Amino acid sequence: MTQRQRVLSGIQPSGKLTLGNYIGAMKNFVALQDEHECFYMVVDLHAITVPQEPAALREQSESVAALFVAAGLDPAKAAIFMQSHVPAHAELGWLLTTMAYMGELERMTQFKDKSEGKEAVGAGLFVYPSLMAADILLYKTNLVPVGDDQKQHLELTRDLAGRFNYRYGETLVVPEPFIPKVGARIMALDDGTKKMSKSSPNAGSFITLLDTPDDIRKKISRAKTDLGREIQFDPQNKPEVSNLMTIFAQCSGQTVEQVQTAYDGQGYGAFKKDLAEVVVQALEPLQRKYQEVRSSGEIHRILKEGAERANVVAEETLRSVKEAMGFLPRAR
Repeated sequence: MTQRQRVLSGIQPSGKLTLGNYIGAMKNFVALQDEHECFYMVVDLHAITVPQEPAALREQSESVAALFVAAGLDPAKAAIFMQSHVPAHAELGWLLTTMAYMGELERMTQFKDKSEGKEAVGAGLFVYPSLMAADILLYKTNLVPVGDDQKQHLELTRDLAGRFNYRYGETLVVPEPFIPKVGARIMALDDGTKKMSKSSPNAGSFITLLDTPDDIRKKISRAKTDLGREIQFDPQNKPEVSNLMTIFAQCSGQTVEQVQTAYDGQGYGAFKKDLAEVVVQALEPLQRKYQEVRSSGEIHRILKEGAERANVVAEETLRSVKEAMGFLPRAR
């Protein structure tokens, strides 16, 4: 029997998850769980690379975990857990930090973006790509679902794994990226050239997974559109409407070509009105399941069991890494 490939990914519990997170990441998480051995985590250790208010961090951590389940992840198929509940993440993160070069970390685009214009930058923000590499390598992961903006971090992970194996012998699996062809990058409603982000100061630029139907309709009605009236998929020349068409297709199960044909000759008004209803209908079952999970309290059991499964795999990898590096084993 062929061994199933392992998949790992995670989402930070900082800010509310958006429709972009759902289409670009969570839908793919769900699609992969039937044929792969999957580990999905709430990366709370990554969240604290910038200051977090403790009560907000706790609430958002539980909320993101519940949204994983609400989106369709099955705890019986995929391990769902908190990153901080598996101590091996932090330990391997440090070991890999000692193998990373300053120049590599300085070139990380996200570090440049998040540190730009700041007088003081925390060391955690600088070295967190090493922790991200540890997240992946702990599970001997084969496939990592990533957006275009995370490819650089995965390349560093691959470099660190290769460097470790060259120095200490074949111990770590070098992972491959999994990048969906459609819907991998949902753009902001106010700027079709920028990724939809929960950290945007303009709340109208993104739709959260828990927005009310009225809020969704309002945000889509105000979404920026291109010059002209044609509903045409042309990301280069019509980035705004192309983004809205991608959202329509992903939420309705149609192709962008089908969406374009259906609205041929119609203006933006009718299209955006229908788009709002498509998004509302797509999120309604997710929101209902989310409320059920939160009110039942079962998310705590799910996270406990997920961490137990993750710890078994992570501890074995960490043991082999430390043995290869020459650390004395702990007496039993």
